[in-house]
Amino acid sequence: MSGPVFARRGFLAATAGLAAALTLSACGGGGTQAAGDGDATASAAPAAQGWTFTDDRGKKLDLPKRPSRVVAQVGAAAALWDFGVRPVAVFGPHKLADGSRDPQVGNVDIAKVEGLGNVWDEFNVEKYISLQPDLLVSSMYVKGDLWYVPAKSKETIEQVAPTAGVMLTGRSATQVIGRYEELARSLGADLQGVPEAKARMEAATKELAAFKDLKILLMSGGADAMWVVNPPEYPDIVHLTENGLDVVKPAKVDEGGFFQTLSWENADTYDADVILYDTRTQSLKPEEMLKKPTFAKLPAVKAGQFYPWRAEAPFSYQGYATFLEELVSNLKKAKKLQ
Repeated sequence: MSGPVFARRGFLAATAGLAAALTLSACGGGGTQAAGDGDATASAAPAAQGWTFTDDRGKKLDLPKRPSRVVAQVGAAAALWDFGVRPVAVFGPHKLADGSRDPQVGNVDIAKVEGLGNVWDEFNVEKYISLQPDLLVSSMYVKGDLWYVPAKSKETIEQVAPTAGVMLTGRSATQVIGRYEELARSLGADLQGVPEAKARMEAATKELAAFKDLKILLMSGGADAMWVVNPPEYPDIVHLTENGLDVVKPAKVDEGGFFQTLSWENADTYDADVILYDTRTQSLKPEEMLKKPTFAKLPAVKAGQFYPWRAEAPFSYQGYATFLEELVSNLKKAKKLQ
């Protein structure tokens, strides 16, 4: 998400051994995926017959064999994992302070993948090179900008292996999930459990229309401000609005278009029957938000209609089935307040 409250740490640049390491990386490595089916945009033919995929930058990747050593940003890794692709490494928030799995990494087994960076602007280029990757995958909020790939090391990273970007902004969750499914198929994923998860997602989606009379506000909190999210910029919220939910759209948005920043004193700018709060680790916790007087007095908060927003649900049928089922369960407890 192109949004608030991202922690930043220092970054270790690649050393003078880069050229030799790049040569070594071209040798590739062992496979990690099972055989899969082909599709219209990507070839899932046997590795010996080559591999092609056109990403959302319009960049056509054409390799002599199907990539088997994939490195992915945590959101992309979570989506691919649910389709059966097993990355060799991830970057972005994947491990909490206590060593447990960050929700953003989904079902990825972090004990079985390398970590290249856990916070914004952290990417261990030396380790990346040593893994001899065949492909790097990341989501994009801005076309051409791979999420969590640091600008200062982008050129070096792109010399190591081809990169693929999947666009999020301006799309529905269904469209994004479809793109990750295409990519996973091309990589030879087994897609185990996909039909059942897709049916669950579709069933939960149909239930959303029952809550069309509720005015819903989605937000994220920081120490000194709250951010009201702008629905068209988020695939999950596009999915919700396309399927019946009435979501608050801020009258004015900050540069970039993703949200409107409000002081906590102005937390009552918009009326809402239900408030969904950002559950990511960088966002203020609910108990901390409730210490903000204006926010605590909001009708939705006082009524207890203050529920989680899983802002980084994996773009997979499994991820969205779980996200939507929880949301439906919570909305069934809510009532119209206005």
